[in-house]
Amino acid sequence: MATSSFYLGRAYELAKAKLLEEQVNYDPDDLTTHALVVGMTGSGKTGLCVDILEEAALAGIPALMIDPKGDIANLLLHFPGLAPSDFRPWVDPEQARRDGKSLDQAAAEAAASWEKGLTEWGIGRERIAALAKAADFSVYTPGSSAGLPVSILASLAAPVLDWKENREDLRERIADTVTALLGLVGLKDIDPVRSREHILLSNIFEQAWSQKRDLSLPELITQTQSPPFAKLGVFEVNTFFPEKERFDLAMSLNAILASPSFQSWTEGEPLDVGRMLFAAAGRPRHSIFYIAHLSDSERMFFVTLLFNAIEGWMRTQAGSSSLRAIIYFDEIQGYLPPVAVPSSKPPMLRMLKQARAFGVGLLLATQNPVDLDYKGLANTGTWFLGRLQTDQDKQRLLDGLQGAAPGIDRKEYDRMLSGLGKRVFLLHNVHAKKPAVFQTRWAMNYLPGPLTREQIPALNVLVGAKAAPMAAAPAPAAAMRPPTAAPIAAPTPASGAGRPVVPSGVSEFFFPNNLTLAEAARAAGNPQAASLVAAGMIYRPALVAQAQARILDRKNGIDLQVPRSVIVVQLDPRGVIRWDDFPAAPLDPAKLESSGLQVGFAALQAPLANGKAMASLEKDFLDWVYRATKVEVRSNTALKLAVGPEVSEEEFRRRCQEAAERAKSEELAKLEMTYAKKIDAARGKLGREELELEQDKADLSARKTEEAVSGLSTVIGVLGRGVKGIPRALGSSRLSSPLTKRRLTQSAKADVEESVQAIGSLKSQLEALETEKAQAVEALTAKWNGAAQEISQTALTPLKKDVFVDVFGVAWLPYYQVNAGGQSFELPGFKAG
Repeated sequence: MATSSFYLGRAYELAKAKLLEEQVNYDPDDLTTHALVVGMTGSGKTGLCVDILEEAALAGIPALMIDPKGDIANLLLHFPGLAPSDFRPWVDPEQARRDGKSLDQAAAEAAASWEKGLTEWGIGRERIAALAKAADFSVYTPGSSAGLPVSILASLAAPVLDWKENREDLRERIADTVTALLGLVGLKDIDPVRSREHILLSNIFEQAWSQKRDLSLPELITQTQSPPFAKLGVFEVNTFFPEKERFDLAMSLNAILASPSFQSWTEGEPLDVGRMLFAAAGRPRHSIFYIAHLSDSERMFFVTLLFNAIEGWMRTQAGSSSLRAIIYFDEIQGYLPPVAVPSSKPPMLRMLKQARAFGVGLLLATQNPVDLDYKGLANTGTWFLGRLQTDQDKQRLLDGLQGAAPGIDRKEYDRMLSGLGKRVFLLHNVHAKKPAVFQTRWAMNYLPGPLTREQIPALNVLVGAKAAPMAAAPAPAAAMRPPTAAPIAAPTPASGAGRPVVPSGVSEFFFPNNLTLAEAARAAGNPQAASLVAAGMIYRPALVAQAQARILDRKNGIDLQVPRSVIVVQLDPRGVIRWDDFPAAPLDPAKLESSGLQVGFAALQAPLANGKAMASLEKDFLDWVYRATKVEVRSNTALKLAVGPEVSEEEFRRRCQEAAERAKSEELAKLEMTYAKKIDAARGKLGREELELEQDKADLSARKTEEAVSGLSTVIGVLGRGVKGIPRALGSSRLSSPLTKRRLTQSAKADVEESVQAIGSLKSQLEALETEKAQAVEALTAKWNGAAQEISQTALTPLKKDVFVDVFGVAWLPYYQVNAGGQSFELPGFKAG
């Protein structure tokens, strides 16, 4: 397949932090040796990957994309008209509200920003229109009907590959599938060579696939109880894996099948990679698998099945040196770790080694360069390296890159990595002569951030994505379906079952019946609250959990105790709980009772009836509290103030303003004192100079008088020589010398001028001090006014040692049983918290 170069951005000169005019292109065939994109949050990593996938669509190259967070679903948001009305449904309303804008304003700004950005990067509307027509875009949601549903049953079907010729490869695929399946029922970190569960299920798969026979989940469960072979190795099946323990495994598998939520895994299009890469007549498809809504074990299960399906499809294709398809994984942390071997790792490693021969390129992205198997990535030819968070991340990444490319200049790469900014990447490509630094171009698709599951239906409607009509999947067998708790609409009679026995080591708590029937009805919005009569009461089981997380930040004086509480009423029998979906008000353990009323009890079902499952859930709950708990702390470093979430932003700003005013007043007082001393000293000098000037003026006047008298005397003396009656002395030596008087007058005059000059200089100094003081006051005022506005917001998380569980176990919740108007229903007789 001949393809044009991918336009990724423009060259960037790190030394001058300058964007150059030179365009940076990437040969898509280089992607057959795979690519890794690494960058911290905010580095532009997602934008770069979007650019690559946009270019792939324009080049007619199909792609399968795994989207664990919802960012890649943005690939469907291409708006050739750049009209604000196109952007409006996808603008974050909460962000618009925080910014004080209406949705229309936010949409108009987004449209203008996108048009400006695209213009600056030389991308016209016609190219966006071409992108929209280049491929069929769609979003699949395994385990949910929000997007296009995917049936995993095809993943258990016998491969088309010949068993004898591909035995080793197919056994690896079986091992991966079984590991993922066992992970779904809570068996993790198992050794395929030693685990009896793994060995049994693998042999069941092998027998079916070697005979070209498909295997369904109901058949797998049935054959777990009654294997289609007598021995495993040299031992009888019952000796190797006793029947009772096989029954427990079968029940765990059946709990998955019996769960109503699992039905969505069996509906929709089969996991057919060929159909998801190419539509009719070979038109390329860009299929996104949105898995943000799945639990960790469900994500691992699906990712493993998907990579196995890709590998199976790939091996049916002819070899190719050109890029045939892209497999993109948005965040591989936890799926390709350096030491552990989750079920996703073996098929990913095989793909990294073998996919090149088939023209299939893996594009892998992560923000955590530490949690990667760099030995497995040794075959990766292209490394896109963005800004990293810590020096440890940088050094670990350089270790990995040096292992894949031993000839690199590590010091030079270290220097370049240290200088990267937002949207600036270092490109290392084994097919190029030297590394390149570039800034990514503007994405053609609108990137509002992660999309939620609720937005996926509208997203598929936007691009006209529709599921292909499929034959209905066979209904799962119900022979082993365990009994479920009675539904709320049809309550169990109060006189029915007694109190069930909870597993050993599991605590149980009775919630008090603290609501009257009328209060319960009003809380439920029942208009007949006053006239209802209870037919009885029953306790129904739930899982209750509460942990305390201490948030400590000694630097800012923050010490908070944060409670996290959940009450899970409807439980998945598999023991899979998304704790975020079940928040509850904080509980007072002292108000939870150890015994209850003398009424009926509903049955205790899995996982509440399983001690091991409850112990595992408690660990999972503790881990969730540790990971999910964070407190937004507002701080002002200049003012040394910090507050927790209990203080509003408005109140904190008021405190900062008051603290700044106090600090300003204190500093102003010191400033006033400093300048008062300087000004008083200058005024003192001025006063003394002015007194000295008056004295000098008086001396000058006297000197002038003396000089005049002396001149007169001299005249008289000269005229009186020889005049009878005038003494001789007056005309000669006894008269003062006029020259001496003249000199004294000039000296006095110089003293006056000196004093005048000194006074002028002191007055200038006083004016300068007053100006300097005014400027200092102005600068001080600006400093503290600015300091009051320097508010930062930081998320604090607890240390694991500071999280402890204070309530965990089975909660018995009291419900009123009501018969009214020919209908039976229940109302909660309790109020938590």
